[in-house]
Amino acid sequence: MTSQHPSSRARWRPAAFAGVAASAVLALTACSGGSDPLADKNDDASGGSSDSVTVGSADFPESQIVAELYAGVLRDAGVKVETKPGIGAREAYVGAVKDGSVDVVPDYSGNLLLFADKNATAASAEDIVKALPDSLKNQDLSVLDASKAEDKDALVVTQATAEKYGLKSATDLSSVCKDLVMAGPPEFQERAYGTKGLKEKYDCSFKSFQPINDGGGPLTVQALTKGDAQVADIFTTTPAIQDENLVVLDDPKNNFIAQQVLPLTAPDRLPQKAVDALNQFSTKLTTQDLIDLNREVSGGEQQNPGDAAKQWLADHGYDKAS
Repeated sequence: MTSQHPSSRARWRPAAFAGVAASAVLALTACSGGSDPLADKNDDASGGSSDSVTVGSADFPESQIVAELYAGVLRDAGVKVETKPGIGAREAYVGAVKDGSVDVVPDYSGNLLLFADKNATAASAEDIVKALPDSLKNQDLSVLDASKAEDKDALVVTQATAEKYGLKSATDLSSVCKDLVMAGPPEFQERAYGTKGLKEKYDCSFKSFQPINDGGGPLTVQALTKGDAQVADIFTTTPAIQDENLVVLDDPKNNFIAQQVLPLTAPDRLPQKAVDALNQFSTKLTTQDLIDLNREVSGGEQQNPGDAAKQWLADHGYDKAS
């Protein structure tokens, strides 16, 4: 099994960035008085014995949306909540969980496993979830139940390309790759799950590679729809996949490992009612929910993550989430 790079969650959603950044600054000011977002809260790293739970997030919109959902779910369960959005990349928010300045943060199962164990070979959702506890134990970290919601890299084509070449799966690419241009982030050419993985698993070597540095965002989608590229690496919760009627090719050999959304925390950090509430929430969140929420935040509505999360929570019976 080839390893997927643990930093591949970085996203680029230009339309949402300014609003998200402003929201993050306001939230950090309110919650920490302008102090370092990774500083200890009340010098108490135990979390479970504190009067409140601090929910953090990474520095891209989807993580901030899920963190706001976590915060609302906990409030609905009667837990006092503080939030620290936009902490940074995985290295930063894992450090925050370790030092106790953050108690729980949303993460993605596959990349979290590879962060904890770079030699991990698990690829399926089930195997990754089984491997995580032991891999995280040595770092004094733990996870709660994984949700059904997943967001990972995928090979995407237009309907016209799928019909022209009979493409349903990455397996179907082997005989036509030599005639196709692929678009994706520059680092896709170097990652084990990128062009190297496609060659190894599917005997697929593209005619050429078009590097586009927007993390599978609008420029990448545009390259597909305008015909500049025939295949692209795009995250599965990108609303444009549905909005542009694009086709996600199946990945039967797990070149792109499972990436379920789940809460990252530390052993005995959270009170039991918080654990129960988040585990119950994870049974409800779906991939389609993430697509819809991303559309609300990054699309024409331009909602901030907190407002989008509040509406989802209200629609799903969390009446005391505010």
